Amino acid sequence: MLGTAISMALATTTHARVQECRASWYGPGFHGNTMANGQRFDQNDPTHLAHKSLPFGTTIKVTNLQNGRSIIARVTDRGPYVKGRCVDLSKAGAEQLGFLSRGHAPVRVETLN
Repeated sequence: MLGTAISMALATTTHARVQECRASWYGPGFHGNTMANGQRFDQNDPTHLAHKSLPFGTTIKVTNLQNGRSIIARVTDRGPYVKGRCVDLSKAGAEQLGFLSRGHAPVRVETLN
C-alpha cells in the first residue's frame, strides 16, 4: 500500500515537472521595464522567462520540439497572457531556440529545481 502511494506521488510530481505546450517571446516593448520579481527586464538576456504560476527563481529547461535546441532559464516574470501559451522567453531566448521570426514554437518545459 505504501509503495502504491509513493508511486502515485512520484507520478504526480513528475507530471507537474514536465509540460509540453507553446512558447512565445517578448522584448522590445518591455525592455528596461520592471518585471514582476522587481528586476529590470533585458530582452538580450536569454535567462529571463515568464511563467504564470511557478515561483520566481525556478530554473527551467526549455526545449524547442521542432529543432531540439534547448536553453536553461529561470522564472523572473509573469505571463504569457495569450491563450494556449505556457511560457514567454526573452528575445534572446527565442533566438537561441530558433523561433524568433515565427514568434512561437512547441516546447517541452522541465522544472529543474
